[in-house]
Amino acid sequence: MTQTIEQKTTLYDRDLNLWLEEAIAQLKCGDFQNLDVENLIEELEGLSGSTKHEVENRLIRLIEHILKRCYVDMPDCYRGWEVTIINQRDQLRRLLRQSPSLKRHFLQSFDESFDTALEIVKTEYEISFPSTWLFSRDVDAVLTVKFWEET
Repeated sequence: MTQTIEQKTTLYDRDLNLWLEEAIAQLKCGDFQNLDVENLIEELEGLSGSTKHEVENRLIRLIEHILKRCYVDMPDCYRGWEVTIINQRDQLRRLLRQSPSLKRHFLQSFDESFDTALEIVKTEYEISFPSTWLFSRDVDAVLTVKFWEET
């Protein structure tokens, strides 16, 4: 019995980067007739999901380090945690500046991100952490306030 191996027949399947370059060229010159709309939609949906996922991951990491800085009494680690907080805040600000509509996703995913961050810090440190976020949830506050100076 002979097995047939299916060959990748479309440019999209063979070379994604080349397909993207051709799709961009087709869009620029208005060649909508030959545009691979189905795969273009798939790629755009993937891009949107990827950006949202990046916001969630950075928010988890930010909350995790804010919790550490606020509640873990390890002064030798403060600077490292604060550097991570600065980096995550900067990257989140850049994402939100580029796509302001992501603020809505930031807020919608905050509780789940907090729960994940809390699980991480509880696993890492055997101390008591608050079970809810005790600070402002305002996007600008989360991205600027030194909450550890308030506690």
